[in-house]
This record gives sequence, structure tokens and C-alpha cells, in this order.
Amino acid sequence: MVFSSAAFIFGFLPVFFAIYFATPSRFRNGVILLASLLFYSIDGGVLTIILCGSITFNYLIALYFSKSSGFVRKWALIMGIAVNLLPLLYYKYGMFFVKSANDATSLFSGNVHFEVGQILLPAGISFYTFHAISYLVDVYNHKVKPESSLVDFGMYMANFPQLIAGPIVRYSEVVDVIRDRKVRIDQIYSGVFRFVIGLSKKIILADSVGNIADSVFALPSGELSTGFAWLGVFAYSLQIYFDFSGYSDMAIGLGRVMGFEFPQNFNQPYRSQNITEFWRRWHMTLSRWFRDYVYIPLGGNRAGKYRTFINLFIVFFLCGLWHGGAYSFIIWGIYHGILLIIERELLARHSFATKGWVGQALTFLLVMIGWVFFRASSASVAVDYLAIMASITPNQAIVQTIPIIIGPDKITFLLLATVCSVFPMERLRFIGTSGYAVFGLQGLTTIMLLTYSCMLIAANGFNPFIYFRF
Repeated sequence: MVFSSAAFIFGFLPVFFAIYFATPSRFRNGVILLASLLFYSIDGGVLTIILCGSITFNYLIALYFSKSSGFVRKWALIMGIAVNLLPLLYYKYGMFFVKSANDATSLFSGNVHFEVGQILLPAGISFYTFHAISYLVDVYNHKVKPESSLVDFGMYMANFPQLIAGPIVRYSEVVDVIRDRKVRIDQIYSGVFRFVIGLSKKIILADSVGNIADSVFALPSGELSTGFAWLGVFAYSLQIYFDFSGYSDMAIGLGRVMGFEFPQNFNQPYRSQNITEFWRRWHMTLSRWFRDYVYIPLGGNRAGKYRTFINLFIVFFLCGLWHGGAYSFIIWGIYHGILLIIERELLARHSFATKGWVGQALTFLLVMIGWVFFRASSASVAVDYLAIMASITPNQAIVQTIPIIIGPDKITFLLLATVCSVFPMERLRFIGTSGYAVFGLQGLTTIMLLTYSCMLIAANGFNPFIYFRF
């Protein structure tokens, strides 16, 4: 059950919204909760009990905060965070911890080897765990009051548009409309338009350029030329952006139809002129979460330069680890942390910061290099791939594979995705405005994009979103 499937678009969504709008306002949160648990259980099966357990536990412990104080209250928060992290550590990192232990012991003795069975990863566990932790911390710090209704809190935690892959929505961002939401026609219209834009990003752009990336990364290293290696990571850079931002747009659109305004998650990150700006535009809700709940509590930039560097290193180490239990993800996170430290040092010592189109090109180049670790199956594969990109181990492309990887149709979508990733969207004045002419243009655009996307789904099936595995 994914947003880009025919079953969701033509089955789940129409039934859900028919029931939702036919239900009196005071019962709509219950409809969302039940629909969300159904949505999750279709693929999650028995693992849905983890989500239900998280809802119940965090609801109860937040209420406990209001009845406790001092030392007891502080330890209740620590216990609450620990209990939220335990399922995440087991399901997402259990196999990685065992592998790391085996790697460590192999350096000293080859006789010790730990075994672990295959552990299924519950979809969206990273996202709803972060929702829960931010809720507990905000209640503890008196930023919000604990939710008194289990149904309303469960609706916030399990709300299906943002349950699987974000954006990371804080309770404080939706608390004012949890019980009282006035849904206007223009809001529904805008939400549908945003949903279709996101669907088009995924189906038309991400999946098309993803075919190029998948073909290149599937090549044996002996058949991968330097040019194809750059083409592959360039295509993947576009794929992961349109795939993830497309999902976020669809989630924001669905939330808007229900009366919620979920936070923006992407703001054309490939227009960034430095890495600092990139992280203000890429997966913005995750960046803000780490800033507010890790970086600032560690001291932020208030304790001197070197402590700031250590804090940045810790944050981006955790950011890399958050994306998955693999050395390649950790390296990717550390790589971005080091780039941010270098940028800060250049700015502080030499008042130097990249800017303009040169800065944009350099930033995109550095981000592309990092994506190699994100896409490769292992750190060693990523290093070999980078060596080919740098022509340290040059190869010649096999002539027969060229038309398979890059044909006229694929070139067209690659160019279209490139333009859409850097074109200043604020110049499209009709987005976010009103009026009959604008509504007509948006309506026509919506119908055309939805029709074409559905045709591609019917012809090619659907691919899961990249961030579903996180």
C-alpha cells in the first residue's frame, strides 16, 4: 500500500475521504486513526503492534509528567526516550551491531563469531519514533500540554500521510487543529494539486531517471566507465530528490485535504550555494529535529569553536546512522559533517563562503560525491565506484550497454528532471495564488499530470519510495 499505487489512489483514498467527510467533525480523528492503522497493517501485519504500543506508552507517560516533578519527572523522561529507542535499536540496528561486533573481533581473533537471524524492519519506525521523542521532550519542557485523548494522540502518531516517510511533524505544529479543523474548498483544491505534483515527481521524474541510475549501479565494475559512473550518480541525485520530495508533497497535500498544514520538507536543495544552505533546504524537518533535540542540548555553538565542531560531528554521525545500519550511511553522515566544519572554519578564518553559480555547482558536486555512499550496497563498493569516477581505475564502456542505459527517451526525462530541480519555482506565480483563471490552470495541470502518471503506473507498475526503508 504505497501512495503511487493504483490500489491506494483508486481504492483506499476515495473510500477513506468518502467516510471522512461523511463523518461528524468530532469523530473524524477516530476515522483517521482507524484508517491509518489499517493502512499500516496491510503491509506491516503483526508489526503494527509496535506502533500501537508506542502510541499507548507515550500517551500514558506524557500524562504522568503532569503529575510528577523534580527528579522523578526527569527520570520519567529519560525512561520514555529509552523505551522509544529500544525497538528502533533492535529492529533497525540489531543486525548491524552484530556485524560490527564480528568485524571488531575479527581484528583480534577469528574464533569468535556472533549469529543473528533476519530482522524485519517495521516501516516508518524511524519517523514515528522521532515523533514520539519530540512530543515527550516538548511536554517535559512545558511547550505543549499532554494530550488528554488517546484517540487524538493516536491520530497524531499514526496519521497515514506522514507515517511511513515523513515529514517529521511535531505535535506543537498541529495541536491547534487536532480537535477543530475547518476544511475549505480552496484548501481541498490546493491539497489535491499538491498531491498530484508529488505523484508526478515520483512517477514521471524519479522513476524515469531511477532507471538510468539502477542500470549504471548494476554494471560490473569492469564494465563501468568514468563517464557512466558520473552519469549514474547524477541520475541518482535527481532520483532521490524527486522520490523523497514527491512523497513529502503527497503527504502535505493529503494532510491539507484533511485540514492539516504539515511543514515543508524540501525547498529545491540543488539550488544551494553551500553545504550549510543545502541542509536548510534538504529534508528540513529532520535537520530541524536534530538541531532542536540533539545539537542545541549538546551546547550548539555556544561553547567555543572546537566544541561546536564536536557537536556537528556527533549530529551528522547520528544523521547518517539514522538512515540505516551500514558503514556507508555513517560515512555519508560524517562526510557532510566534515564539509560543514570546513565551511565554518573558512568563514571564520578567511570570511570565505561559496556563492553564486560557482557555489551552486561546487555544492552539487560535493553532494553528488556523498550520494555514492548513500546508493552503493557497501562502503567498499562506494570506494571502488569513486575510484572509477576519479579515473583512478578507468574502464571502457561496453558498447552494447550504451543504448540500454541511455536512450533518447531517458535523455529527455534526465534533462526535464535537471531543469525542474534548479528552476526557480517562485517564478511560477500561479502556485499558491487564487482566482478563477488560476484555478482553471491548476485544474487542467492536475488532470493532465494525474492522467499521465496513472498511465505510467498502469504500464510500468510502481516502485516503492526510497525512504520507505528508513
